[in-house]
Amino acid sequence: MDTNEFTVLKLFVVGLLVNAWMMKGLSATDSFNIEPTPPQLKKVCNESRLQWEMEVCGEEFKQKMAHIDQQYWCNLTHFIREYHLFTFCTEKKSQNLDCYWPNPLVESYIIRIHKHFFSNCTMESVIWVDPPDDTLTILILIPVFLTLAMIALVVWCSKRSDILA
Repeated sequence: MDTNEFTVLKLFVVGLLVNAWMMKGLSATDSFNIEPTPPQLKKVCNESRLQWEMEVCGEEFKQKMAHIDQQYWCNLTHFIREYHLFTFCTEKKSQNLDCYWPNPLVESYIIRIHKHFFSNCTMESVIWVDPPDDTLTILILIPVFLTLAMIALVVWCSKRSDILA
């Protein structure tokens, strides 16, 4: 038997052994349980308790916001920590009561908080102005000329394909 044939035979046998070994590890028969599993009881969200817990989180937020001057209420950098603690509180209270977060009850409470503290924080609308005509002309002509140059280059290369090949 040639050495190359013997090497190929050894690789084939090793491949079969590795495949059998891996398939044994992936077999589901080892851990298959025939006994039925009892259905898991789904816990129900206690919405009345959740409403009360949201009020607790909101009162804490209101107390912390009372220490911040009203002129800074529209600048997030002045109250980011308080707002983070408020949202964290609502999330944790929801999870503790087996409610998903955010849910309509929590969202409506957060909207009420926003209306109370941030209703006067609307940004002035930005008035968009066209750029000057010279700038606009340059911005339009650059892609047009680049496209024409690329087309000319492709046509020129296709005509000279016999020389370039």
